[in-house]
Amino acid sequence: MIKKLLPAVAVAGLAFLLPNLAFAQEAAEAAKATSGGAGWGHLSAALVLAIGATAGATAQGRTAVAACDGMARNPGAAGQIRGIAFLGLVLIESLVIYTLVIAFLLQGK
Repeated sequence: MIKKLLPAVAVAGLAFLLPNLAFAQEAAEAAKATSGGAGWGHLSAALVLAIGATAGATAQGRTAVAACDGMARNPGAAGQIRGIAFLGLVLIESLVIYTLVIAFLLQGK
């Protein structure tokens, strides 16, 4: 039940957050003019980092579990499984780094 509900909640969350990101520039300029704050930029950066880190950690955990399960079932292929698992972990971590870069770009605007 939760697996079926999760995509719908994610889409609804994005539907509520994306319009705020679209108006972040105007809000940031208005906030700087009145109170000296940064507006929505910091909140957007924090949300991007939180979502990216959560998704990356979940994917890395699943990769590790699948690799351990594969090595336990077939110890003879442990070297190949380990190499493929490390490659997968590197690709997952690169996506989290891209998220960090996007957060810095959002904060800089």
